[in-house]
Amino acid sequence: MSDQQGLSDIKGVSKEDRKMIEDIETMMGPEPSEMGFVKNMFWGRFQSDAVFPYPHEGREEREKTDALLEELEDYLENEHPSIQIDKEQVIPQWCIDRLFEMGVMGMIIPEEYGGLGLGVTSYNRVLELIGYHCSSTAVMVSAHQSIGCKALVIFGNEEQKEKYLPMVAQEELSAFCLSEPNVGSDAANQETTCVESDDGKHFILNGEKKWSTSGAWSALFTVMSKNMVPSGGEGGGLEQQGVNALICTPDMEGVEIFEHNRSKTGIRGTQQARLRFDDVRVPKENLLHERGRGLNVALSCLNYGRCTLSAGVTGAAKHAMNQSTKWAQTRHQFDRPLSDFELVQQKIARMSAYTYAMDAMLYMMTGMLDRGDEDIMVETAICKVFCSRYGWEVIDDAMQIMGGEGYMTEHELERIWRDNRIHRIVEGSNDVMQSFVFAYGGKQLAEQMISVQEALLWDFDESPKDNFSRILRAGTNPEVLKRAIPLGLQLFLGIKPARPNVEGLHPSLDAYAKRLSKLVQQHSHYFKLTSKWEREEIVRRQAQQARVADNAIMLFALACSLSKYDDQLRRGERGPAFERDRAALDYLFSLFGRARAATSRPSSSSSSPARASRKSRSAATGRRPGWRRPSARPRAHRRSEPATR
Repeated sequence: MSDQQGLSDIKGVSKEDRKMIEDIETMMGPEPSEMGFVKNMFWGRFQSDAVFPYPHEGREEREKTDALLEELEDYLENEHPSIQIDKEQVIPQWCIDRLFEMGVMGMIIPEEYGGLGLGVTSYNRVLELIGYHCSSTAVMVSAHQSIGCKALVIFGNEEQKEKYLPMVAQEELSAFCLSEPNVGSDAANQETTCVESDDGKHFILNGEKKWSTSGAWSALFTVMSKNMVPSGGEGGGLEQQGVNALICTPDMEGVEIFEHNRSKTGIRGTQQARLRFDDVRVPKENLLHERGRGLNVALSCLNYGRCTLSAGVTGAAKHAMNQSTKWAQTRHQFDRPLSDFELVQQKIARMSAYTYAMDAMLYMMTGMLDRGDEDIMVETAICKVFCSRYGWEVIDDAMQIMGGEGYMTEHELERIWRDNRIHRIVEGSNDVMQSFVFAYGGKQLAEQMISVQEALLWDFDESPKDNFSRILRAGTNPEVLKRAIPLGLQLFLGIKPARPNVEGLHPSLDAYAKRLSKLVQQHSHYFKLTSKWEREEIVRRQAQQARVADNAIMLFALACSLSKYDDQLRRGERGPAFERDRAALDYLFSLFGRARAATSRPSSSSSSPARASRKSRSAATGRRPGWRRPSARPRAHRRSEPATR
């Protein structure tokens, strides 16, 4: 076992699933040099220095951002037409111009190109404030900077930056073009193509894009397309070699914006355009990053987009909580305020706990991005899932507290409710993100488990001689045994590794640290058990993936919340707000602090459907039942336990 096998090497996986795995592995690229915080938790490790102490902006940048927030808040409260934007389904040009004047539209662009050069934390603080007042505007600002021109900021060369960044920092919008009529979550299978021209100076771009936010208003597009090259075969055809990221502008011949917008349930002020590219000649110098590495560009941008989406939802959730709490205090029924009723109190407590965790996770995530952590793709996906899921629950609880009045259009809550449902769908749907957290978070551990399995267990597809020879070689290899023995002790004898140390917390939080340590140990154990029980079938068992992913999501939420509260303690915060936050932390640990296995152990009864199926297969083939990589089947009969609650 000199090399660990990739997930695409698993035997018994269907052709379709194998292609899916290969596409995803190509899209993700090589593993980062250092394993991130959540990946370490899949291994049962707690990387304390990744989350303690809680990150903050530098003093100079914080003061600069505070000044911007003060000016922006005055504008949003007194000038910005949020209600008009929702009714007329457009953000007026004067609003966009005003945001450019304040520097809001160039926050992430370096100062030398006309922007403010703010860090990720400062940028998200501004997005949270905008999301508090107007989700349509928050989405427009985020689409422009997190994905529209972010690729140019990260991957552009000096010539590209000098040509385009001053324009998008000070006066013009930008858009991101990834989704297509037949391509959504499956980003690797783009249908838009680009082929090098005969003179070698251009890419010829053909295809169609949809859901391009602000596409009809933008002066710059970042377009993803299949990189087509000569196949070298006798037919002289073309084959795909990755995806290219190209800078395009609407004045290029062959660019057509054939649909400016579609009417939507929420975020009505945003405009989602459909664009067509018909033999567009894009100069080769407009290639971003490297040829064939466009998906790396897209995924890097989505890391930032998932944070700003979370910031907007966090702002909206806080607004909904504040509005409904005031309503509960002033609305009287049965001669007392609604806030005196226990179920209303329960909702308010839940909203407070969720928004505390959302805030803690969001700014932990932005802090990781600001300090340049390399392996953060799982964490940004978790942040997006958590904030969009629990932000929606906060808003929905607020609607319930306000009752029929909350449903009326004269209250802002109705608009907030409509605007924020979309966030569980965009920037990677939550269902897809759960599978991503499971697969990419546990990928390296799963590959090690597969390698041990391939090395030491009997394979019915091999001859007895080959099996004995392989197992003997592996069984005398110290490197194999180093990996195999701990797995065997844990999965077959139930002897778990020691709990990880959670270090660096205030002494008064020791009880929380111990609980978190135990949960990390359980999470890693359950991932290994699920992988053992399901074997190759785990590739398509999305419900099981989601349950284990939810454990990881809740663990990250608890770690971030604990880190934030530790920071508050060390900074000497006291008073009613501090006590409320302590209650929120207690509530979160009682709510999420119970990891569960994704499946329970298979029944040993010979009458179970799966066991009977395996017996019948053995009778038909003359083989004894046992481990066999290609033959595992879904175990639908298993009694499932609830995921983390």
